[in-house]
Amino acid sequence: MIIKEKYTKSAKLDKLSGTIVFFTDKNFSIRNTDKILSSLQKNLFKKNLKKNNKKKKIFSFDINPDQKIVIYSEKDNRTSYENIGAELYEFLKSENLANVNIFVDTAESQNKIKSLHELIHGMKLKSYAFDKYKSKKNLQTLIVNLICSKKLDNKLIKKFDAIEKGVNFTKDLVSEPGNVLHPDEYAKRLTNLKKIGLKVTVYNNNKLKKMKCNALLGVGQGSTRGSYIVTMEWRGNKKQKKPLAFVGKGVCFDTGGISLKPARFMEDMTYDMAGSAVVVGLMKSLALRKANVNAVGVVGLVENMVSGNAQRPGDIVKSYSGKTIEVLNTDAEGRLVLADALTFTEKKFKPSFIIDLATLTGAIVVALGSEYAGLFSNNDKLSTQLFKAGEKVDEKVWRLPLHENYNKLMNSKNADMQNINYVGGAGSTTAAQFLQRFIINKTPWAHLDIAGMAFSKYAGSLNSSGATGYGVRLLSKFVEDNYE
Repeated sequence: MIIKEKYTKSAKLDKLSGTIVFFTDKNFSIRNTDKILSSLQKNLFKKNLKKNNKKKKIFSFDINPDQKIVIYSEKDNRTSYENIGAELYEFLKSENLANVNIFVDTAESQNKIKSLHELIHGMKLKSYAFDKYKSKKNLQTLIVNLICSKKLDNKLIKKFDAIEKGVNFTKDLVSEPGNVLHPDEYAKRLTNLKKIGLKVTVYNNNKLKKMKCNALLGVGQGSTRGSYIVTMEWRGNKKQKKPLAFVGKGVCFDTGGISLKPARFMEDMTYDMAGSAVVVGLMKSLALRKANVNAVGVVGLVENMVSGNAQRPGDIVKSYSGKTIEVLNTDAEGRLVLADALTFTEKKFKPSFIIDLATLTGAIVVALGSEYAGLFSNNDKLSTQLFKAGEKVDEKVWRLPLHENYNKLMNSKNADMQNINYVGGAGSTTAAQFLQRFIINKTPWAHLDIAGMAFSKYAGSLNSSGATGYGVRLLSKFVEDNYE
């Protein structure tokens, strides 16, 4: 469904048709209605509110054949206006309502303009649907008239629009099937971001071989498709010396390689590139809103396939850093991709910090489910900033430990390290310990394991089932609060 909004400074109920939305406070009373409702209408509202008896958060009633009233009860003042917008959208969609007027001044918020923009932001995020390959698409348009006595904030409009486009681009990428969004196609799509002001550089197989990115290339060598590192640079602050760096795992399809995954649910492995998609969506968002920062996004794009040329368990590869890795399990491939991407990012861009994102381990889903992403870091300040940003936008992270005793579990008898921990346990932590070995110059670093957050079989508060776009809003808020 497409949402188109318009804004009206004031209106009386008699002058409106279609669906009209009012908010009530926790006491089930409606604020600021003296100029909106007549005495007769107020009595009619009281009867219907009493009839509902606070049983439902959202309900509706008709006052005449041309007007349907929707009541949203703000009895839980902890609910964000993004979530309120999402809940309203779901209700309107279920009732098949296409023309809606919302009296924003009846909301309980002290900052009506901010709430107005957050409300429509939540509606738009929730309305996303990936129907590209359906022969019958939902082309219905929802017209939303936001009635508010205050003036609009153009900066907020621009910011939320940029975030929505970034989140939706991430969802689009994650939702694409593997036969469409293979590494070659993915790299081509990223070059199109030059149009919005990003500097995009593509390092293909030949360049990566010269750079000796053998850890990344080893993962992709079983595929007929190419392997790539793609960088996206945004220069929005001439005074900032060191850029912010974001690195993403982009395994476009993961069979597990010769360490083959079970057939059940392997079709979901199209989303093993979600970490890279978050980085792409973030960079698009920063460019669209012309963020006052310098930032670089780096993604490693590969396809982990089975063939006569595929990497074997027991192979030893030399990474871009010069460190050697014994590949004991070809299904622990994401960390090999990130190993080269992390060192490359640190050496080339010398950033103030590096944050990487990856659907890295099933163990993080066992530990945290679909409520938190796992956070591992060598820096307390960076961890605190990410945690606070996650709390604000409800894209939460939970810090888990790093320790030398875990690090030792990744040592190999035959190489500098091995890519899995055969002792057992702490799968997410030992994977993070492996990644930390490729932060060569002690750059502040954080690893977000988003395996439980990037894709959902059920709908979340701000997304439908499928790709969630988790991470774009988190990192946007993190950048906005700490570096702009």
